[in-house]
Amino acid sequence: MFDHLIGNDPVKDALTRLRRSGRIPNSMLFVGDEGVGKREFALEIARSFLCTNGSEGEVCGSCSPCIRSINLNLPDSEKKDEYERVHFSDHADLGLVLAHNKNILVDAIRALEVEAHYRPFEAAARFFIIDDAHKLNDAASNALLKTLEEPFPTSHIFLITSRPGSLLATIRSRCQTVRFSPIAANEIAANLILRTGLGKEDAALTASLAKGSMGRALELDLAAYRESREIFLRLLEALIQNKNLGEVLKVAEEISDPKNKESFENNLDLLQGLIHDIWSAQTSGTNTRVANIDVIDTISAFGGKASQNSLIEWMGQIEELKQNLGVNVNKKIATDALLVKMAGA
Repeated sequence: MFDHLIGNDPVKDALTRLRRSGRIPNSMLFVGDEGVGKREFALEIARSFLCTNGSEGEVCGSCSPCIRSINLNLPDSEKKDEYERVHFSDHADLGLVLAHNKNILVDAIRALEVEAHYRPFEAAARFFIIDDAHKLNDAASNALLKTLEEPFPTSHIFLITSRPGSLLATIRSRCQTVRFSPIAANEIAANLILRTGLGKEDAALTASLAKGSMGRALELDLAAYRESREIFLRLLEALIQNKNLGEVLKVAEEISDPKNKESFENNLDLLQGLIHDIWSAQTSGTNTRVANIDVIDTISAFGGKASQNSLIEWMGQIEELKQNLGVNVNKKIATDALLVKMAGA
């Protein structure tokens, strides 16, 4: 049933049994890291009910309902009113609710409540997927509770989230939770080679950096990543080996350059990841937990000279800055302050 999706074999087995027994709950909560396939699993379950040719929950992929359900009709603008409704696929019994910026709007949930009380148009059931469910605001959460408390027998709602703790406990308690694990790096690498034609070494590096997320692997621009990484390797060399404050401030200028504005948060993640690699190699004595596998010699050299306490402090300082980005901070000043603080650790 889920043969074309990679990873999470225990989840596949459990959901296949549920589907074949006909006991799919009205409300389900799919929990796991970003990009591990949660929404794809939910869509596959929905399509197994929409398909007219499959048997025992299998999806044929070629009948009219299958073909129509593939086209999800997602909004092509950021206008708020585009997100105040359910976005249906070309099949009228499959719809999605999406967040507008950082919030799922209450009007979208109210629209879902109305739609969820209609009988199916042509399938045996209707399916609604709430993507990034942790973005439900208070009003939307309370509106959703009404629907979950009194589910319509032929409607199924799947909540997709990487942050279940952000959901109301009353919402979680009304859903059957399915937990997704990170995907093994070798599975991601094999899939990348098959889907994108990446070479073996590049696929292995991309898979290692993706941290178990196929979605993250597909989004990663490896050439741009390596270019940015060179800047941060220079920074770490200045911090660990040369104690060169001038070079540290030079790197700060590069990071704060307006052309890098859109990649600021990704760059913080990159730097934090490199430091974590150094710490992992240093504390474990092996390279098995290092993500940047193609620069392992450099990572090991830094690990031989870096203070373990400094590495821990640096990771904490970067995390603090990341959390403060929700406040309207001046990124240049914040970057300068961070790197000067790191130089003094």
